[in-house]
Amino acid sequence: MRTTDTEHSALLRRGFRLEYATLAWNLVGIWILAVAAISARSVALAGFGLDSLIEIGASTVVIWELSGTGEDRQRRALRLIGTGFAALAAYLLIQSTWVLAAGFHPRHSPSGIGWTTITAVTMFALAFGKATTGKALQNPVLQTEGRVTLVDGLLATAVLLGLALNASAGWWWADPLAGYVLVYYALREVREIFTGEH
Repeated sequence: MRTTDTEHSALLRRGFRLEYATLAWNLVGIWILAVAAISARSVALAGFGLDSLIEIGASTVVIWELSGTGEDRQRRALRLIGTGFAALAAYLLIQSTWVLAAGFHPRHSPSGIGWTTITAVTMFALAFGKATTGKALQNPVLQTEGRVTLVDGLLATAVLLGLALNASAGWWWADPLAGYVLVYYALREVREIFTGEH
């Protein structure tokens, strides 16, 4: 269904707002996660901080893409987002394997649990907004970056689950196992982006 110029402009403004909100949230989150990761000596929280950096990069790419037009610009933006997914998958694979092999036991982190809880809810809401707005705009870049945000929400949930199980039951290995599920999801997105299945 075609949108009018007025509707298109409104949707574009909504897309920008969603990306700026994501950008601001992750810029704040990096500092909170750094403090929580250092105090708890948590590899999972440090890894989630890296995911926030990837999300910042993806949001910046979408803001750049929404500011211009053309299929070549969209293809370049999708490739950059695909590269971010690949970096996230590689990091999670290495991190999860290292944590399991080393048997690393982080300390409890109430601040980490609090932040990841709020972040999961926020990222799922932003991902939904990007998916619906991207679909209405017929913009594959915004839709794809919405999946980056969804992965961010899933990762927040996995980290939260790992922190909670570590705190309540001493199950230190729950977090790296959840990381492998996210590796699969991220690699699937990389394959779809680079084979042009979107």
